[in-house]
Amino acid sequence: MRALAELTTLRLGGPAARLVDVDGEGAIIAAVRAADAAAEPLLVLGSGSNVVVADAGFPGTVVRIVSRGVREHGGRLEVAAGEPWDPFVARCAGNGCSGVECLAGIPGSVGATPIQNVGAYGQEVAETIVSVRAYDRVLETVLEVPAAECGFAYRSSAFKRTPGRWVVLAVTFELEHRPESEPVRYAALARALGIAEGDRAPLAEVRAAVLALRRSRGMVIDPGDPDTVSAGSFFTNPVLGAAAFAELEERAREWLGDDVRVPRYEQADGSLKTPAAWLIERAGFARGHGDPATVAISGKHTLALTNRGAGTTTQLVALAREIAAGVQERFGVELVPEPVFVGHEWQRGGAQPSR
Repeated sequence: MRALAELTTLRLGGPAARLVDVDGEGAIIAAVRAADAAAEPLLVLGSGSNVVVADAGFPGTVVRIVSRGVREHGGRLEVAAGEPWDPFVARCAGNGCSGVECLAGIPGSVGATPIQNVGAYGQEVAETIVSVRAYDRVLETVLEVPAAECGFAYRSSAFKRTPGRWVVLAVTFELEHRPESEPVRYAALARALGIAEGDRAPLAEVRAAVLALRRSRGMVIDPGDPDTVSAGSFFTNPVLGAAAFAELEERAREWLGDDVRVPRYEQADGSLKTPAAWLIERAGFARGHGDPATVAISGKHTLALTNRGAGTTTQLVALAREIAAGVQERFGVELVPEPVFVGHEWQRGGAQPSR
């Protein structure tokens, strides 16, 4: 049996009972139906960049989607689920298509992007997705789900909120044909480009600046950089209502002094998003915290938990729980993991659903 650690960016995880590589929508659907007919546990895997696999592995069938292909029709791009994401972004920027340039350097496959509503540096895939073609395991049929019915939210979607039901087959995007980017909405990126927030810049320059920022944070996979042996950002940024944010501010003043200002980003619904990294650092967890031989917080970014070479999933999850408990104790804010847990569950202060 092949260890799933070989297929994940964390390089952690035991074997699958069965592993099949599938190419093409017919083969994907057939493999999923076969597992369902046998009542086997099923894991659909892309590039393995957003999963935390148990040391014991997965006691079922892993269907790894390797389908490729980009088709243009009517000014739209239909992209197979197994197409690697970053090369697709590079292709778009090179062809003068704007709308995903700020999402450069993100590991993973195209099929995973609508599930997580992948976003970075002020862009989300929800802004350019027209529809998602997916196999519905409940209805046992293929559906073309328009963007309006995908339930996109911050790092979430209808696909993510009903885990196990949907298998993404392809994603259709509609991008703007222009040599310049969409308006840059992220302050650090605007500074790196030497422009004001809201201005545009040449696509190639924006993509290069994004890659440079991500590399500085250990968020571009590099075999020579141990800080990139991770699942990317391990926790999502908390989104709080007004009362919960006021409580956070009060606790922050108690711990950090009356002059502290908790970062806030107002959302369309009036809620407030605050950076998980800010909370983690001020709860006492610095870069490099952990064991330099097994698992530790990245030396470049406190949101990334890394396998330093001799780590186990059990050790990684223990570190994540230590961090989450520290933030909860100090600030009263619950941190929620972003990666999907495979073969085990994220539990803290009581059972929580597997993701």
